[in-house]
Amino acid sequence: MKAKETKTQEIQSVPSKKGEIHPMENLLRMDRMPHIWCPSCGIGLAVTAFASALEKANIDPNKISIVSGIGCTGRVAGYVKLDSFHTTHGRPIAFGTGIRVANPKIKVVVFSGDGDLIAIGGNHFIHAARRNIDMLVVCVNNFIYAMTGGQVAPTTPLAAYATTSPYGCVEPPFNIPYIADSSGAVYVARWTTLHIRRLINSLAEALQKKGFSVVEVISPCGMYYSRINKLGDGLDMMKFYHDNVEIRHGEDTKNLDIGFQTKIICGKFVDRERPSYMERYNQWLSDVKGGSRDEG
Repeated sequence: MKAKETKTQEIQSVPSKKGEIHPMENLLRMDRMPHIWCPSCGIGLAVTAFASALEKANIDPNKISIVSGIGCTGRVAGYVKLDSFHTTHGRPIAFGTGIRVANPKIKVVVFSGDGDLIAIGGNHFIHAARRNIDMLVVCVNNFIYAMTGGQVAPTTPLAAYATTSPYGCVEPPFNIPYIADSSGAVYVARWTTLHIRRLINSLAEALQKKGFSVVEVISPCGMYYSRINKLGDGLDMMKFYHDNVEIRHGEDTKNLDIGFQTKIICGKFVDRERPSYMERYNQWLSDVKGGSRDEG
């Protein structure tokens, strides 16, 4: 199913019970609230951070498209008041690439989960980074396939329990920042849903970066991951982040593996420059045919 908004909707003030206006209703579809996400889920916090980052980066809502895939995080595109695309499983980066190449003036944001982006969509992820497609990928990592019942995912920590690993996961997980870095991404960062201000600043930076940017948001599923692994409720997870996160800007991405109930390293790890796909394309077009596409 694909939902598309061809034009950013006009702001409609919807007073609350106290006559107040919601501060984010210019970017969120208030008519679709309350959202579907479970109590203790961090996806809503990630969406709030994204909306705040759009305002902080001063991005024109008419010049941004958001693409999501399948899964809990894949529902994000339906809650933001932007040109939005809800695409097939594992294909949001492919759709986003098409949007960016067709209209280089559009800023593309892919907002999805670890199963959608790193499992079935993993090939699109590494090749978009290799090409340096100008887009921001926000990956909410909840460590499992949450929407389909809590099965082991490519990011499930070693020894963690899931519905398909009742004796503990035996597969080593992917290190998302390392995959992004080694494949060619120009901006790579990781935060948890506790670090809202830092996450907002990171997303705002990435939105203004030309090239393939990746921001990982750590948010274990409260229903299928935290409960089965006896990590407590949403507040307990926030306390865990507070006590067990180390911020190391510039850390070598090889050192960012996440173990079961171990410290999590967060920060901005990569911020570099290299020609984007459209810049290389325009240079080729200029050299070969004497013309160019408008980069925007």
